[in-house]
Parts: sequence; C-alpha cells; structure tokens
Amino acid sequence: MGNADPERSSSIRSADNITLDTIPLHSTNLLTVLDEDGVIQYESPSIERIYGYEQDELLGEQVAEYFHPDDREEVVNAFQTVVSSKTHRVEAVEYRHEQADGTYCWVESVASTNPTPEGHYVINTCDISDRKAREQELVHKTERLDEFASVLSHDLRNPLQVAQGQLRLATEDCDSEHLTTIEQAHSRMGALIDDLLLLAQDGQVIGEQEPVELHSIVTDAWRTIGTDDATLVIETEQVIEADRSRLQQVLENLFRNTVEYGHPGVTIEVGSLPDGFYVEDDGPGIPEQDRSRIFDEGYSGEGGTGLGLSIVERVIQAHGWEITVTDGVAGGARFEIRNVSHSV
Repeated sequence: MGNADPERSSSIRSADNITLDTIPLHSTNLLTVLDEDGVIQYESPSIERIYGYEQDELLGEQVAEYFHPDDREEVVNAFQTVVSSKTHRVEAVEYRHEQADGTYCWVESVASTNPTPEGHYVINTCDISDRKAREQELVHKTERLDEFASVLSHDLRNPLQVAQGQLRLATEDCDSEHLTTIEQAHSRMGALIDDLLLLAQDGQVIGEQEPVELHSIVTDAWRTIGTDDATLVIETEQVIEADRSRLQQVLENLFRNTVEYGHPGVTIEVGSLPDGFYVEDDGPGIPEQDRSRIFDEGYSGEGGTGLGLSIVERVIQAHGWEITVTDGVAGGARFEIRNVSHSV
C-alpha cells in the first residue's frame, strides 16, 4: 500500500493528540512515533503493508515486544542512545520485527534525535527483506566456494601428488615418450588446481591480459581433453587480448561439457564473430528453459560437478566479455562470447 487514502489520512489519531501535521502520510515507509519509553503513539498506514497489522492496532504497546528476541537488546540500546543524545545525528539499525501472522521480517529503522514538541521520537522504517535474502544467498555461495576450495586443497591435490611421485619412480625404470605426456598433464592439472583455488579464495579471477592466438590456445585446450571420440574444427585466426591460462580454462570446460553430454562422435567448432568468437557443437543442445541457469553454481547434468560452466561465466565476465547460449546450426549448443578486444 504505497499511498494513504486522503479520507483515511484526515482521520488519523493518536493516544495523546500529538501533532502529526508535518509527517508525510503518503510515504511508502512506515512512520512510527514513540515516547521516550518506547511506547507506540502512532503508526502510519504503511504498517498494514509491511507488518499486516491494522493502523491503530499497536497503539499503547511497548514496541520492543515485537522485536525478535535475538535483536531486542541491540535495538533497545540504539533507541536509548537516540533519547539521550544531545545532537541531531541520525541512528540506523537493522533488525527483525514480528508480523501479524507471527513471522518476522527484516527492517531498517532510522530515528532522528530531534524530538517532537510533545517529546516524542519519529522512527522511519523500511522493509529490507529482499536485500537480506540476497545477502543470505551470497553467504551460501561463499560457503559453497569454501567447500570447493577445500576439495581443491585436499581431495584433488593429494592424489595428484601421489601420481606425480609414482611418475618419478616410473621414469627411473623406463624411458618412454608417454611418460612425458603424463608429466605435462600433471603440470596442467596442478596449474588448474592453483588457479581455481585462487579463484575460490581470493576472487582473483584473471591475471594480466596479453595478445593470444585463438587458434593456438584452442588447440592446446583440445589437447588436454584427450578424446578420440570427438572432432574439433577451428575456423578462426583471431588474435585477441586475454589471460591465456584463464581462456584455455574456459575452452577446456566448454569442450569437456560437450564431450561429456554430447553424443559419440560429436563435432565442436570454434569460429569468429565480428566482436568475439563462438564455440558450437552438433550435440543434443541445451533446452531453452534451462539456458537462464546453466551458469549457476551447482547446476549440472547427471554426474557433473556443477562448477564448470559457472567458472566459464566468471572468467568471461572478468575479461569484460559477455557470454550467451543459443541453438547451433546443427541443433546443438552454441556459446557466443562477445565484446572481445582484438589485438592489432
């Protein structure tokens, strides 16, 4: 209820006939008038929208009784500070207030230390439930990143170290070019773990950007996938500005996602766009209803980690690029990366 009804506004009353002429009755925020003991003298019509109470339902009540028990002491202390203050400084506090249905909602209240002629205090309150929900979602995402960092630090790095140790022993017993390939793969795995751990812990998404040949980095990324059951077609000779390691990581994740969820013998094509490049396949594609959430952390196909495409999006955005997914020419998935700077 954004605006108060004019007829209703004209009939506003209070417990002791305090003067309310200067209070903006059409405010979408809740305006509350308290005496110095915290007893409610007036509530504006917005109380019905925010808390669900009738406008005069709480008159004469001790406002602190409606604060969440865990927040009550902090809010009461803040109000007492306002009452005892000799300045006109404004105090703000966030807390949970009980609603008419018995649940609580998050609000933020601001009180001026300048009392009314009657010695009362006007409190301006706004509903911040949506903001708190977003903050809580961010906390959950941070917790998931912490868990991810733990997996990188222990569950992945430890077996890699074992494999590297066994490889060193193997090189003492025989001489084979295959061992060199294994060593290179181990090095790349270690670099990826370090990079992803940095990404999860510090938010350091990319490093220094430099001119890179897209054809070359696509080839390197494809080599790390190590599959004979897919075909890569490169239709670009672009040189772009990028963090080479991170861009290779992006391409590896896109390639791996296609190989894992595409059909046997899937073909992947990387080509140029006027302002970027694309990665396209002839696999089953991505349903339109899923495209808005494929980059969400935790979203994956059967057996996936739910991190690959999330990391792709973060690295793309850190470069200042944009990524979208649509239908490929052959009906598969087409990832378009745009707003890419080309190197002269």
